[in-house]
Amino acid sequence: MRVVVTEFISLDGVVQAPGGPQEDTDGGFAHGGWSHPFFDPEVLGGAFAAGLDRAEALLYGRRTYLTMAAAWPERAGDPFADRLNSLPKYVVSDTLDDSALTWENTVRVPGGEALGKVRELRASGGDGELAMMGSPTLVRALLAADLVDELRLAVMPVLLGGGKSAFPVDGVLRTWELVSSATARTGAQLNVFRPVRRAAGSPA
Repeated sequence: MRVVVTEFISLDGVVQAPGGPQEDTDGGFAHGGWSHPFFDPEVLGGAFAAGLDRAEALLYGRRTYLTMAAAWPERAGDPFADRLNSLPKYVVSDTLDDSALTWENTVRVPGGEALGKVRELRASGGDGELAMMGSPTLVRALLAADLVDELRLAVMPVLLGGGKSAFPVDGVLRTWELVSSATARTGAQLNVFRPVRRAAGSPA
């Protein structure tokens, strides 16, 4: 499976709490829900639906999982929700217990086993995608370990002045290529990137 990460991201690189005011207020973040004015059902909505069709499983960090698990099961009957609800789900957490895994088809992965589990899933026989959304701490770790095969960045035309990033800050240069770009009527852009893999023996 290919690991595919989708993020709503501001012009200044913030991915924190795009969906709602109480989604993630860490650090006093006060702009929760900032993506809503720029969401476009044709460009962004269509891309999300197509991505879900290609997904074989979903991967989340704890906070994003709890947010999604609180919202989607009650929407049963909608084709998008039914697809989301039916897929296998992996949540990386050291603190959740089984009573919190209320979303169907969920498996908890301890934090220390997350990279190994993702490597295992990538090596599995499926040709679909292990889809991620949000989960910046987990995404940062996967990017640092070169375990992300595609980044889909929904860039919103807004500056947030600070907040959580999904990118490593380890000083390592990593090159990505832009493979597609689409602009919504709202000014949002959906940019798809894939890593430029160095050939064995090539200089760093």
